[in-house]
Amino acid sequence: MHNNIMAVGSRDRPPMLAPGRYSQWQSRFLRYIDTRPNGDALRKCLLEGLYQPTIVTIPAVPAIGDNPAIPERTTVETILNMSPKNKEHYQAEKEAIHLLLTGIGDDIYLTVDACKTAHEMWIAIERLQQGESLNIQDVKTNLFWEFGKFTSHDGESMESYYS
Repeated sequence: MHNNIMAVGSRDRPPMLAPGRYSQWQSRFLRYIDTRPNGDALRKCLLEGLYQPTIVTIPAVPAIGDNPAIPERTTVETILNMSPKNKEHYQAEKEAIHLLLTGIGDDIYLTVDACKTAHEMWIAIERLQQGESLNIQDVKTNLFWEFGKFTSHDGESMESYYS
C-alpha cells in the first residue's frame, strides 16, 4: 500500500518522505531531481550548497554630454549582472528548497524551516532521520532548562552536587 501511495503523482512532484524510509526516499528524491530540466543545478544546490556571489568588474563608461564619466569598478555579483550559468544555479536554489519542502511532512518541516539553503535542509533532514540533534536552538533551550534546575546550598561544592 505504501509503495502505491508513494508512486501516485511521482512524475509531477517529489517523493514523500515516509517514517523509517529515509535511504529509499533520498535515492528516489535524487532520481526525481535528475528528471528535472535543471537537474544538474538542483543536485549541486543540494549536495554542494548555495551559489556564492563573486566580485565582478563593471567596465568604465565614458562621459556623454552632461553625464560625467564613470570609472571602472568592482562590485558583488547580483541577479542583474551574473552570468547565465551562475543565474541558473541561483534560481535552482529556490526550486530545490521548494521541492524539499514538498517532499517532507509537517513534523520535519518544523525542524528544517529555519534553514536558509537547500544544502542546509538536506543535511538537517539526513541528521534528523539518523536521530542526531540538528537544531542548535533546541540544544540551547535544553541547556537552559538544565541550568535552571541547578541549585546549590551554602557551603556546597560542584562535586558534592553531582555526587
